Amino acid sequence: MYLVTGSTGGLGKRIVRSLRERDQAVRAFVRLTSRYGELAHRGAEIAIGDLRECRDIDRACQGVQYVISAHGSNASSGSAQAIDYRANLDLIEAAKAARVEHFVFISVLGADRGYEDAPVFKAKWAIEQALKTSGLNYTILRPSGFASNLLPLAEQFRQTGIYLLVGDPQIRTSIVSTDDLAQMAAVAPITEAARNQTYAVGGPEVLNRADIPKIFGKIFNREPIVINPPLATVDAVRTVLGLVSPAASNAIGTFRTLLANEFFCTPAETEILETQFNLKLETLESFLRRYVGIY
Repeated sequence: MYLVTGSTGGLGKRIVRSLRERDQAVRAFVRLTSRYGELAHRGAEIAIGDLRECRDIDRACQGVQYVISAHGSNASSGSAQAIDYRANLDLIEAAKAARVEHFVFISVLGADRGYEDAPVFKAKWAIEQALKTSGLNYTILRPSGFASNLLPLAEQFRQTGIYLLVGDPQIRTSIVSTDDLAQMAAVAPITEAARNQTYAVGGPEVLNRADIPKIFGKIFNREPIVINPPLATVDAVRTVLGLVSPAASNAIGTFRTLLANEFFCTPAETEILETQFNLKLETLESFLRRYVGIY
């Protein structure tokens, strides 16, 4: 039995899908108010609970062999402190008590760089250290940006031809197919080479951020209109928010870190992923074409 947290999110639902396609038993941890009909339809066992409640986590871990932590904080689920940090600590402890055989943790590329202004990065790094010293077998996946996060932007571009690119257009990235990442997470517990390993996870290409609207333009056959405000715009918004909502200001700190820094994998790192997880990494253009239905 696999327990998947964050199972109604863009990554989590793909992990559940990947596991069910392999005929694996899956328990999907969901909130009562979330949309989990697809997971149930695929044959996942539904565990309703709150990641901020230890008793819900303990109950969800009973009888589980493998845990895949794919949840993350957002405006509706809570802060980085509560969701990315505290809930994962509780999940690790519950996994130990339940004698879980393997724990897969979805971290973030750059978690080890010491970004002081990014609460999510700090929480992910702290959990990586806790997991490594927990005594559990583990796999840590550190993805760069998710390709699925670009799908709403692609739909907006389809309608308007406009792409908002904040900050330096030459910053490099290697956006990973969310389906590829889900497949790695799903097979990591049964992949001997992945035991007690940490992986940088990115797509097969190192792109400049300016390449993304070009890919959109190619897919939709229209010249992109790129609006490129400076990063200082984010700083101004954060200053104003800090006066009325420190929590929102902290969230923007993580967002700013993502915009201001490079997150990409080297060819050697992507070769390791393809070899050890037995897959061919998908390009961003291929991923987008599959989901927007244009070939």
